[in-house]
Amino acid sequence: MGIKQDVKLEMSALHYENLMTLSVRINDEKVEVKVPPTLSLAVILRNYFQLTGTKIACGIGRCGACSILLDDELVNACLVMAYQANGKSITTIEGLSKLSLDEVQEAFLKQGGYQCGYCTPGMIMAVKAMFDRNPHPQESDIEEALAGNLCRCTGYGGILRAVKYVMNQKHY
Repeated sequence: MGIKQDVKLEMSALHYENLMTLSVRINDEKVEVKVPPTLSLAVILRNYFQLTGTKIACGIGRCGACSILLDDELVNACLVMAYQANGKSITTIEGLSKLSLDEVQEAFLKQGGYQCGYCTPGMIMAVKAMFDRNPHPQESDIEEALAGNLCRCTGYGGILRAVKYVMNQKHY
């Protein structure tokens, strides 16, 4: 399958005076692209690589819709500039699982952990990062993990059910 680059967008970046070659691993695939060094990863992922699961909402790191893993650490992609990501590994919602849904994705689906779906990729990335760090989270760990993600639709009931569903599956 592979990651597809949008050459038109890459060429449109040429009007910038200083471009850098961003060399990263996205979802286990090494890629390089010329970009302005201060362009955010959220814009790069969506517009240069068509990885639209990374949402852009607030643009200031408050909502978590753009959450990704950068070298296995949860970050807001809207706050990470190209030059800060150079040489690093990025995992997006599209890269959590290759052949089927990741168990966190499946739990969100089965337990109704979404409504409009806009915040869902960021929520899933936050929950996945939490379980990767702590296979047996306490209630306070769950609250902390979700503190950087906003959802205005669900009231968080389905999201919490999804987290507890994963915990009960004993995969972590």
